Amino acid sequence: MDISSTGLRVLRQIAESGSFTAAATRLGYTQSAVSRQAAALERSAGTTLFERRPDGVRLTPAGLTLLRHAHTVLASLAAAERELTGAAPQAELVRLGVFLSAGAAILPAALTHLAAADPRITVTTSEGTTPALVRALRAGSLDLAVLTSRPPHRPLDGESPRLHVETVADTELVVAVPSTGEFAGRGTVHVDELVHARWIATPSSSSEPLLGVWPGLPGRPRVVHAARDWLTKLRLVAGGFGVTTVPSGLAPLLPPGVSLLRVDGAPAEVRRVLVARLPGRPAPAITAVTRAIASAV
Repeated sequence: MDISSTGLRVLRQIAESGSFTAAATRLGYTQSAVSRQAAALERSAGTTLFERRPDGVRLTPAGLTLLRHAHTVLASLAAAERELTGAAPQAELVRLGVFLSAGAAILPAALTHLAAADPRITVTTSEGTTPALVRALRAGSLDLAVLTSRPPHRPLDGESPRLHVETVADTELVVAVPSTGEFAGRGTVHVDELVHARWIATPSSSSEPLLGVWPGLPGRPRVVHAARDWLTKLRLVAGGFGVTTVPSGLAPLLPPGVSLLRVDGAPAEVRRVLVARLPGRPAPAITAVTRAIASAV
């Protein structure tokens, strides 16, 4: 096969982004340029590498095989570049992804544990939804990810081989409400009382979940504010502008004016906190970061 490093980078970005358009944006290319690179990869490989679906693009088994080798090739090229320029890193680097509320609830404590246990390890972080982080793991853009799952806790994706996953904690989903007003002084709320609530939620798409609305809420939720940042959501709640769902582990970080209520009349919503990575023997630095996350949780 005659495949360029540019083609391998395009392959990796398509795998992470889930679409040609998003990959083009991330790489600074036009969509047509990405499409041409994808077609050239398939011609060189002599097989179909990409599955075009209504919800985006996924790699075929052959595409995943090529991606696995692309990780090795691109890592070797990066190492060669560092050596040639004299910029070889002195510390071990771990690229960590975290789900949207873990940045506040887990990440600072985990980094503090790690700094005390092994200061030679450098961690870079990025935030995203669980589906986006799983794609980034598969694409090789992340070494490790803190994710969540809900019962019945199926595999995180349908790709093979399966990701290596460790459970570090279970946390209950609760509703954040203003401390004053109709819910003042209460510890619970019935699910029927939430049907007409004003919700503050993370925008959803065909491939990303709606975060911030109670799951299984009867009828169509009324989302009045869309925000990804948890501090923004909670500040809006404190101001009396709506309600949102949060993991109970965020309780110590609530701003003034916000209370947490458990939901009656509906099954408990328990979220599992997971640490995931590609299968295989992990590097010592990845093991150390995993231990730090478990200690923080």
